[in-house]
Amino acid sequence: MPTPILMPALSPTMEVGTLAKWLVKEGDSVQSGDVIAEIETDKATMEVEAVDEGTMGKIVIGEGTADVPVNETIALLLAEGEDPSALEGAAVPPQASAPAPVAAPETGGGGSMAGAETAAAAPTAATATAPAKLNGSGGRILASPLAKRLAETEGLDLALIPGSGPHGRIVKRDIEVAKVAGTAKLGATAGPVSPPGAAPAAAAAPSPAAGPAPSGGMSDDQIRALYADGSYEELPHDGMRKTIARRLTESKQTIPHFYLTVDVELDALLKLRAELNGAAPTDGDGKPAYKLSVNDFVIKAMALALKEVPMANATFTSTSRLVHQDVDVGVAVAIPDGLITPVVRKADSKTLSVISNEMKDLARRARDKKLQPSEYQGGSTAVSNLGMFGIREFAAVINPPHGSILAVGEGSQRAVVKNGALAVGTVMTVTLSVDHRVVDGALGAQVLKAFKGLVEAPMRLLI
Repeated sequence: MPTPILMPALSPTMEVGTLAKWLVKEGDSVQSGDVIAEIETDKATMEVEAVDEGTMGKIVIGEGTADVPVNETIALLLAEGEDPSALEGAAVPPQASAPAPVAAPETGGGGSMAGAETAAAAPTAATATAPAKLNGSGGRILASPLAKRLAETEGLDLALIPGSGPHGRIVKRDIEVAKVAGTAKLGATAGPVSPPGAAPAAAAAPSPAAGPAPSGGMSDDQIRALYADGSYEELPHDGMRKTIARRLTESKQTIPHFYLTVDVELDALLKLRAELNGAAPTDGDGKPAYKLSVNDFVIKAMALALKEVPMANATFTSTSRLVHQDVDVGVAVAIPDGLITPVVRKADSKTLSVISNEMKDLARRARDKKLQPSEYQGGSTAVSNLGMFGIREFAAVINPPHGSILAVGEGSQRAVVKNGALAVGTVMTVTLSVDHRVVDGALGAQVLKAFKGLVEAPMRLLI
C-alpha cells in the first residue's frame, strides 16, 4: 500500500507549517535522502528529505497551503513496483494530533531587534517508535542511507536510536537528536527510550502561555470596542509575531533583568576601521575582500570581554550554571515584520574580517528565511544595535537561554573631558542587560569594563 509522507515537526514547538514548494511532481522517482519539498516555519524555509524510496504517487497538499498541521499527510509514495492503481483505494490516514510543545526556548527578543529561536529541531513525537533494533523485519535495522552515514560519522549505535520515519525508519533528525542526547554511543547500554523530542519530566519547565496576556487585562473585544469601526486595519498575527510576543512576555516575566550602562569613545576605533578597510585586498573585479562595520568591532569586543570574564559567559538552568568554553554571539537582524538572531560561533577566536563576511551572509539569508536552525539556536549572549536609526540609548530584552544582551546606540559627537579640558569626541552609549540568576552585578560590571577597554584600545581586537 502507498506510504504516507507526513508534515514534519521541524522544532519541538512547531504545530503547523506552510508547504511552500514541491521539488518533485507526481510520477517522479524518489530516493531516500532526496529533497522533495520546502516547508516554511515562523523563522525559516527548510528542506524536507524523503525517508523512503519509491515513486511520488499523489501530492495531497498543494504548494502554498498554509497552516498544515504537523503529522498531516501531504503526499503518498508508491513503493518500487507498486501499481498506481493502489492510489485509488488508498485513503488518506487519519491525522495524528500535533505534538505537545516541549518546554524549550523558542524565540526571544532584545529591545526592538533582538530575538532568536533557540529550540533545537526534533522529530515528530507522534511518529516515534521503539528503538531501531526492533523496527525491522527479521531484526533488520531500518535507516535511511543518510542516517546510516551520519551515525557512522558520530559513532552512534543505530540499534539504540528510535526511528520517527515511516515504519520506524531512522532518519536524519533522529541522528541529530541522539547526538545531542548522548544516549546512543557505540557500546552504550540501551535503557528506556523516550520519543525523540520529548523532554525529561524532571527537567521540564512549566509550559509558557499560548500567547501574551491581554493588554491591561482587557479582552480582545474590549480593546476593539475602544476604536471606531473602520478606523484601523486588523492584521492577524503570523507565526513569527505570535512567537515573538510569547517569548518576550516570558522573558520579562521569568528573568530578573538588571541593566548596566556606559559611554564608550569611538574615535580610535573609527580611525582603525578606516585604515583596515582602506588596506583590504581586492579581487579581479576590484571588490574588496571585506568591509568592516562598527558592529563587527562590537561583536568581537563583546566576545573577548566575555572571554576575559568567563563566569559571565553562562546560561542558567534550574539546577546549575552552564559556563561555556566558547563565546557564541547572537546578532539581531531585522527581517520583514519580525526579527531573528543568527549566531556567530566562536566569535572570540575569529578575525574581524571573518566576522564581517559571516554576518553579511547570515543577515542576507535571514532576510530570505534561509537560515538553518543550527545557525540561530544557542549562544550565550547577543548584540542588538539600533544606532543606525539614530537611537542614542535603549535597554534590550534578554533572549533565553542567553545570560546577557548588549544594546548598542549610535555613535555621535559629544563634549568629553580629556586631560582636564573640554573636547569633542565620538561617543557611543551601550547598555548591558543581565540575567541576575546567573550573573551578579559586579560580574556584569566587569564585562562592561572589559568591553569599554577593548573598544577604546581597538588594536587589542587584532591580536
